[in-house]
Amino acid sequence: MSQRVLIVDDTEHVREMLEAMLELDGFDVVGAAASGEDAIPLAIEHRPDVIVMDYKMPGMDGLAASREIRKARSDQPIILYTAYLDATLEAEAKEAGIALCIGKVEGLSQLERHITELCRDFAP
Repeated sequence: MSQRVLIVDDTEHVREMLEAMLELDGFDVVGAAASGEDAIPLAIEHRPDVIVMDYKMPGMDGLAASREIRKARSDQPIILYTAYLDATLEAEAKEAGIALCIGKVEGLSQLERHITELCRDFAP
């Protein structure tokens, strides 16, 4: 069975690029949201194996959305995928229950590898 991924990013071309790349590599993208607010019901409804969450978005940021999602699904693996990564944000992300932080500058191949690892580590 394909690993199920939810993408959350406020930039449309980033969502489209991530979706295309992940599907090409055999992942099942179960949804894509443009905001933290939109991500919460999608995460609860679709129960993805991993959520790829941007940090800086209008309205609810990725940390707040992650906290809300983890209230409903405490075991939900979430990757914070952001251009704004620093030590302070990594500490805040860990406190919010985020499994892993990846800087967008690290590239897509690193993201794919980490999604696969998290799916394996959190498999029932």
